[in-house]
Amino acid sequence: MARENGVLRTAPGGSPANVALGLGRLGLAPVLHTALGDDEAGRTIRAHIEASGARLSPGSVGARSTSTATADISADGDAVYDFAIEWDPAPLPVDGYSVVHTGSLGSWLAPGAAVVGRMLDDARAAGGAITFDPNIRVSLIDDEDRARRLILRRIAVSDLVKMSDEDAAWLFPGAAENEVLDTVLDAGARVAAVTRGSRGAVIATRDHRIFQPSKPVAVADTIGAGDTFMTVLVAAVAADPSLLEGPDGTALEQVLDRALTAASITVSRSGADLPWASELS
Repeated sequence: MARENGVLRTAPGGSPANVALGLGRLGLAPVLHTALGDDEAGRTIRAHIEASGARLSPGSVGARSTSTATADISADGDAVYDFAIEWDPAPLPVDGYSVVHTGSLGSWLAPGAAVVGRMLDDARAAGGAITFDPNIRVSLIDDEDRARRLILRRIAVSDLVKMSDEDAAWLFPGAAENEVLDTVLDAGARVAAVTRGSRGAVIATRDHRIFQPSKPVAVADTIGAGDTFMTVLVAAVAADPSLLEGPDGTALEQVLDRALTAASITVSRSGADLPWASELS
């Protein structure tokens, strides 16, 4: 739900759900593993996801109520969130998937975080690529030290990590951006990216560090911008796994440009309305 100028509107969303939707719109066939209720909100989310070419995994719908988030939209389009969340997904075998993505509160919120952790360990053992966006929501964290430990553990098993500058500041207080990128790469990631909102983004490997400014755009709101950026990174890894094997600077620059272009499309319209492949061609 989003509240703007006192008016409340309802729309499906959630960070990994947005990434699944975005991947479907780019022509992939993603599977979203989540925890929805068999209620009106859950059915709306499912229809929304499937209309974009993604599908839910077996076991994603159960007896629980579907979680909700309310986004208060400021005059400049930024969103502040309030959550009503329960997170207890069923386990899912992940062998056979070329890329396994996780992010946001699903990666660290108990009790479901333990299930996610086992799935990532299984994905690593099966040789799949792991991508991660911490997308931290401080209002849901009651034990900051525990949450940091879990998020750093997710970073350590991931091949590609994207975070916002706000995520980086919370995870690594006082650290400069280059220090953050070095820490993430030293932990085990092969590609790291930091988004800076309206100030663009940087993508890095051990050999390259590339910055690009944001694309000029009239902002409706920022909901889904980071998820859109992440979607393009996941799609790039799925299309060309060599992106994780010491890519040249030109390849990284092209991925970064496409991610920023996609994000500019999303912020130009209300809600997490991610672009279709035809809009990026």
